[in-house]
Amino acid sequence: MLGVLKVATADQIQRIAAPHLTYRHTTKATASERKTARTASHAGALSDLRKHGLAENGGTSRAGESLRNLTTKGLEAASYELGRTMSEMGSTARGAGSSGATHPMAVNETVIALLRPKPDLRLLTAEPAEAKAAAQAAVDAPAGVGTISSYATEVPLPATGTWGAPGKGGAQADIVLTAPQDGIPLLFIEVDNCHESAEEIAAKLLKYSRFFKRQIKDTDGKDKPIWRTRWMARVPERGEAPHPPVLIVFNHIGARDPNRTVPRLQELTRPLWAGEPADGYSSYDRKIPIIATGLRNLREHGPNGPVFLRFGRTHIQPLRDAIGNPRRDTVLARRAERMEAQQAEYKEQLRRAAEQERAEHEANRPVCAGCGTKFDNDRWDSTRLSPKPGQRWHPMLCEPCEEKTVAAADQAERDRVEAEAAATAEKARTWRSRFRPGQAT
Repeated sequence: MLGVLKVATADQIQRIAAPHLTYRHTTKATASERKTARTASHAGALSDLRKHGLAENGGTSRAGESLRNLTTKGLEAASYELGRTMSEMGSTARGAGSSGATHPMAVNETVIALLRPKPDLRLLTAEPAEAKAAAQAAVDAPAGVGTISSYATEVPLPATGTWGAPGKGGAQADIVLTAPQDGIPLLFIEVDNCHESAEEIAAKLLKYSRFFKRQIKDTDGKDKPIWRTRWMARVPERGEAPHPPVLIVFNHIGARDPNRTVPRLQELTRPLWAGEPADGYSSYDRKIPIIATGLRNLREHGPNGPVFLRFGRTHIQPLRDAIGNPRRDTVLARRAERMEAQQAEYKEQLRRAAEQERAEHEANRPVCAGCGTKFDNDRWDSTRLSPKPGQRWHPMLCEPCEEKTVAAADQAERDRVEAEAAATAEKARTWRSRFRPGQAT
């Protein structure tokens, strides 16, 4: 958990790792007692990690909660558990709690709001009815996105340099979400506590643009965007290759009003996100889908709620619709349907033409002059190749009738030969009887 979040409270870790505990100990008198009880096991586990040199105390949050972060040794252990290299793990977050860790806390709350961990109702059989009902409501609510391993925090995005040693001019993503199994292959997330101006946020987004445009030579020898060498996302299709989306989550604890920041930010970043008119939709080729939402709305409605505003659109949407291009999908789906219908009609025309051709072919099929049986294809082909009758070839007859005709002709010939032989023999006998020796002529 700390390998992903870098610095967190026992409460935050418990809400992700064991959400059923949120609905236990509800009969204790105060909220403080309830929190102490439900986080006791995780606080103990953190103490064990600290004894083994894997974690350390990282100060306190502004709410007075103890913060924990991993040591270098702990970060190595977490990299093994997460299946990530050390270059992907980021820093150990030492010193984050010296100023209250307001930004890391907001990042963690954003992860929890997107995850929406579900409690296991089987572990709450002995709890009061009110606690069971609250847990059931959490289970019945729309699911979140991904698992804890789908998230990474403090991820450098090198516009220059390398992944391990980023150069100047690059950005650092607060959160990177990869959950292709949930329809979000890749999402970069920036969390703002409303201390920064629209100009400062626009400068960050410009760094994102530089990073997305950077090309490097991949293992196949071809130049590719550097981000594609680390993450998977939608491949370019039909001439459109948008950059990965960036979500800005506003946590309104600072003095700046997000409702004023967002319009100004849209104006400043228009060249980065504005699409080009296409045939019935907007094309976002080499553009960044930029989305904004508030942490409070995200907590309440989750990623499936209509709380996300895509820059350039006037209506709020669920996250998956906001990062996508529904109008384009609709237009392309209609085109595909028309193409499918045209192909089906063409196939039907071919079928009817073939059927008509077969009917005409059958109508022209010759019949045997002897028995009236239609010729089969082999007989028909043979008669067309050799239409002139011969001594033993009768193209107007089928094979059985031809065999009978030939056999009859052969028999007639044998009969004729036998008759001629018999007549000759008879003549010979007559002649011999007339000219016997000693008989007068």
